[in-house]
Parts: sequence; C-alpha cells; structure tokens
Amino acid sequence: MSIEQNLSSVIEKISNSVNKSKFNQVVELIAVTKTVESDKINEVIDLGTNNIGENKVQEIQRKYSEINTDVNWHLIGTLQTNKVKYIADKIYMIHSLDRVELAKEIDKQAKKHNRTINCLIQVKLSEEDTKHGTEIEDVMELVKQIAKEYSNIKICGLMGMAPYFEDSENARPYFKKLRSIFDEIKSMNISGVNMQHLSMGMSNDYEIAIEEGATFVRVGTAIFGERDIIK
Repeated sequence: MSIEQNLSSVIEKISNSVNKSKFNQVVELIAVTKTVESDKINEVIDLGTNNIGENKVQEIQRKYSEINTDVNWHLIGTLQTNKVKYIADKIYMIHSLDRVELAKEIDKQAKKHNRTINCLIQVKLSEEDTKHGTEIEDVMELVKQIAKEYSNIKICGLMGMAPYFEDSENARPYFKKLRSIFDEIKSMNISGVNMQHLSMGMSNDYEIAIEEGATFVRVGTAIFGERDIIK
C-alpha cells in the first residue's frame, strides 16, 4: 500500500477509536519519521499531517531545512542534556522530559531564544530496559518542582510507552494507569501546569491508547511501512 493509503487507514482507525472513547478528546496524529527520508516526510505533510516526531536530535537537525513547510517538530526519544541546545529554537514539543537536570538545561536554552518550550513528562510504565522515564512514584514531585523553578518550560501533559504485545489489548492496563496519573495531576491545578496532552500509543497499540484517553498517538510503521532501523 502507498503512504497515502496507509495514512488514510490510520486516520480512519483514529476516528473509530475516538468514537469508542469515553473521554471525548481531540486526538492528533504524530507521524514518526525515524529513518524516513525527507521526500516521504514531505509527502505526508502534503497529505495534511502537521506533527512530525523524531527520536534523535541529529535527525531533526538534518531534516529541518529539507522540509518544505512549517510543521510541529516533536522530540519523542530520550534527550541528552548536551543535545538540547541544537533543537531549542526548532522544537514544538519535547515528549521525554524525565529529570530535573534535563529541565534545567531546557529552561536555560529556551531563555536564550526568548521562548517557552512545551514539554511532556515521560513516565516509565514498565520495567523493560528499553523503556525510559521517571518512576511513577516520582512523577508528581517532578512536575511540581519543574513548574516552580523553570519558567521557560510549559508542562503540557504526560508521555508513556506500554510494552510491546502481539495482542494490543494487553497494553490497556498501562494506558489506564497513565491516564489515572494524568487525571490526578490535572485535578491539582498546579500553577504553570496545563495538563492538556497525553502522548501514548504507537503503530501496534494506538487504537487502545485512544480508547483510554490519548490525545497524541505516535505512528510510524503503520504509515511508512517496515523500515531498516539505524541505531
């Protein structure tokens, strides 16, 4: 199938899942472009996709000038503090804020560009070595500290990844857990925190994630097909 056909299928499935969700939320698609070259990225943009997600800072740097229109760049992978300076003027949202040290650097670089950077707190939902994020029991304190100390960061919600399951239904408890944390923080009305977005769900489980309240889904393979992963 073509990228256009794949994208159309994903959009249809998103719509169907929203109809099943009790949260009545608006869901935005982030096209994950890891290992995808700029011509194909431009194709999905021309088809109406405005959110582009990259795992690595150097990929945003490389592709930024090759994209033919203004889009929202999302950094969805692990972010090292020494790489923040390379995207501070380009990024729309960082999904992987998980520690005070990183918040300090994001705030510092944001100030240099006289801007506020949208961030999601990444929560570690499983004990897999490949999963990153702040521990569940530490999320609340991290949110409070960042909101209090770093004025050039705007906390907009949470991000998390469920383990991979052949049967995506098995991911549901992980998404339920993240949604409950999201709702708890939102109910506290912390000054400087706008709990608007819940980034969860990828190609294999985004439909379940939407049913459990996701507002951003990060989809790559279901749009672009299987790719050779470059580490």
